[in-house]
Amino acid sequence: MSALVAAIYISPTATVLPHSVKQVEACAQRGLVGDRYFQQQGTFSLFEPQGPGRELTLIEGEVLTELGLRAAEIRRNLVTEGVRLNDLVGRRFRIGDVLIEGIRLCPPCTHLDKVTGKKLLLPLADRGGLRANILSDGTIRVGDAITVETFAKP
Repeated sequence: MSALVAAIYISPTATVLPHSVKQVEACAQRGLVGDRYFQQQGTFSLFEPQGPGRELTLIEGEVLTELGLRAAEIRRNLVTEGVRLNDLVGRRFRIGDVLIEGIRLCPPCTHLDKVTGKKLLLPLADRGGLRANILSDGTIRVGDAITVETFAKP
């Protein structure tokens, strides 16, 4: 199975459950147009430190299926198939033509337990997804391939 984007979710504010879209504009160093973090309306938008990895979040569709979770309730932007996201920490990859950099894992937090009413900390330990930075502008679409950048050694 090749790696791809299975679904895209955005939410205008922290209190609104994300909704599915077929495509979204990605803005380098900002996020996804229409999403709460792009608009500085996310739960953690104003928390310090403002470190990297707040522009895009990803989760493996296989994890959602295994745990019986709906994609919207997990509050990640992209649902992937066919790729182990933990392996993309510190790596650059493309989603369609958009260049992305995996920054750190996205473990569940007590906020997720609160908004879902489910105990997700343990089931999502080391499987909560990936936080990433967007390095180039472009459109991300459902079905886009995910390809890891390979660099030739000097």
